[in-house]
Amino acid sequence: MKRTRNRKRKKSKFKGMMFFVIFIAVSAILGYKFFNSSNHTLTTFLGGNKTVSPTNSVDANKNTASDVQAKIDESKKEQNKTEEKKGKDTAEIDKVKEENEKKEAAKKEQVENNKNKEEKKKNEAVKNENSEGDKIAYLTFDDGPSYKITPQILDILKEKNIKATFFVIGSMAGENPGLLKREKNEGHVIANHTYSHDYKKIYSSTSNFINDLKKGENVVTSIIGEYNSKLIRFPGGSFGRTAYKNAVTNAGYHYVDWNALNGDAEAPYVRKEKLIARLKETAAGQKTLYILMHDAPGKQSTVEALPEIIEYLKAQGYEFRTLQ
Repeated sequence: MKRTRNRKRKKSKFKGMMFFVIFIAVSAILGYKFFNSSNHTLTTFLGGNKTVSPTNSVDANKNTASDVQAKIDESKKEQNKTEEKKGKDTAEIDKVKEENEKKEAAKKEQVENNKNKEEKKKNEAVKNENSEGDKIAYLTFDDGPSYKITPQILDILKEKNIKATFFVIGSMAGENPGLLKREKNEGHVIANHTYSHDYKKIYSSTSNFINDLKKGENVVTSIIGEYNSKLIRFPGGSFGRTAYKNAVTNAGYHYVDWNALNGDAEAPYVRKEKLIARLKETAAGQKTLYILMHDAPGKQSTVEALPEIIEYLKAQGYEFRTLQ
């Protein structure tokens, strides 16, 4: 009986000790977890990571939201600036465009005014020439001077006491400077017929045409000094060359075409009789004649026909003058 009681006491003690050991073990585990968690929070806080504690997380969220809003506001400002700059650029473009349109309109108006002045000048010249019903003939020779043909023509004009207008090619003048000086010394008018007379070159653009005129002008000036350099004739005539006519007018030139001719450019060689007949045909019924002939190389039949052409015109009552 006594033993049984002792056993029960021992069992009870043992259970108590086991319970105590388990309690201690559980407490130790819980304490260890709690300590680690607290230590991590403390360490993180001391290390500066604001996202650990609940309070710091809230503050961080607030800061992040503020940063985002600031960026949005900044983006809007930049967008507004871009839109404003775009508006200014568009306004500036429109202003430049408007100014260019005004300049273009003014330029066209100037061209038209110059054209009207030119036409008025021509009409007044014709009116003055024919104010008393006079019949006027202007003998003009293109494409010289040439060493063989030009001297013969000058001899005939001198014999008949008639002055003519020579539309000289700059390159030909450079080759025959003595003949150019003779033309001027004998009272004839010298005018500009370009430097090269190269259709492909001069009619490729208005600027090329003007430059070729200036080059020819410079060559002639270097030989005879001052002359009527602004009086010109288009190679092949100005007919249908509106842009070129406007260009030369704006550059200060005065161009003259023809309304009668002897036809010496219609073939490499034209018989004398045909030249005289062609002159009569094209001159018929006109009071003022601008007669086209050539003193270029090879125009021997022009030399042969000239005396009879002069006599025919005199018989028709024409007075001979030079272009100005």
